Amino acid sequence: MECLTGESSGKGFYLYDDKWKASPDPDIKKYVEKSRSMANIAQDPKLFKLTDDDIVEMVFFPVVNEACRLLDEGVALKASDLDVASIMGRGFPSYRGGVMFWADSLGAKYVYHKLEAWCEDYGELFKPCEYLAVRARQGLSLV
Repeated sequence: MECLTGESSGKGFYLYDDKWKASPDPDIKKYVEKSRSMANIAQDPKLFKLTDDDIVEMVFFPVVNEACRLLDEGVALKASDLDVASIMGRGFPSYRGGVMFWADSLGAKYVYHKLEAWCEDYGELFKPCEYLAVRARQGLSLV
């Protein structure tokens, strides 16, 4: 098995012990802090409280939102086409049924409200499209 540079040298973003267990390299923290300072970026304390599910949703709900735009614009005809594309083209887990099927299991209203809240907190990347807004208001399925 080929090792990555950090693993083979025993350091990098992580330090590796003799059993290949990784732990954050404290020396990297000063570079991160300097970079944040130079960019005038403060850490948002809410981000430290994110659960694994929150992180998954923050990554995939914008994808769902874009998929809704594709349906609205007629680029894709069916949500199931986008599910197949997400599995075959993006490696989305097939046991989840595709990105739209997965999102629909959570509900359009739930996805919409999460995106709306994140849009207020983190910007336009999370702004829900009109197609998703309508489906959420009317209680319609995404698939």
